Amino acid sequence: MTAAHGSRQAGDLEAEILVGAVQSGEGVMGVWRDLATVLGGGLVRLEPLDEHHENGLYEVAGDERIWRWMPHNVAESRETFHLWFEDARAKSEAGTEAAFVTLDAGTGEPLGSSRYLALRPEHRGLEIGWTWLTPLRWKTGANIEAKLLMLEHAFETLRCLRVEFKTDARNQRSRSAMEALPAQFEGVFRKHMLVRDGERRDSAYYSITDDEWPEVKINLRRRLKKIQDIQEAEAR
Repeated sequence: MTAAHGSRQAGDLEAEILVGAVQSGEGVMGVWRDLATVLGGGLVRLEPLDEHHENGLYEVAGDERIWRWMPHNVAESRETFHLWFEDARAKSEAGTEAAFVTLDAGTGEPLGSSRYLALRPEHRGLEIGWTWLTPLRWKTGANIEAKLLMLEHAFETLRCLRVEFKTDARNQRSRSAMEALPAQFEGVFRKHMLVRDGERRDSAYYSITDDEWPEVKINLRRRLKKIQDIQEAEAR
């Protein structure tokens, strides 16, 4: 392959997955086409965060276990939740992040939220974070399917080469979930963030790359089917 031909292929791919540009803290960056779009599954449906989701999300955000390892407890009051919600929507509208609401696929009931952030479209990489789910839906397959939908969109539509995750290094529940995807542990960023009124946080980083994605996808589907089989057996 000639250098010129390779350059044209890269340019064609960039034109296919990117559109326009946005000013970020690090300068001008590209913007993905279809970054925030409806992602539908059998258990959950992810929709771009919109103002009509706020009340329903607030109603399921009150359990303190959700926010123990987050940078701060956004559900501490109605006001703090509103500020978090509006900030998420503003960043989505600016194209620097893409926040989703996680809904029950059958009832449309809000269950939680997640988002794409740390966008690097010029390098075909992003982070999945700010993920939370009502404890009533923990261990039901909802989070597994939400991750499957977001990863599938990232790797197969946005053509990502890398998707990363980070969590408080002490959050063993989150770290176990990342390892079960499986995502690869990459190390700990020491004193990475100041959270919860000045508390120092070490962040554990994990990632999945495009060549690992096919096996991760198979594993997520296998885990999801196992849970669904158990649920169907219990319903008989």
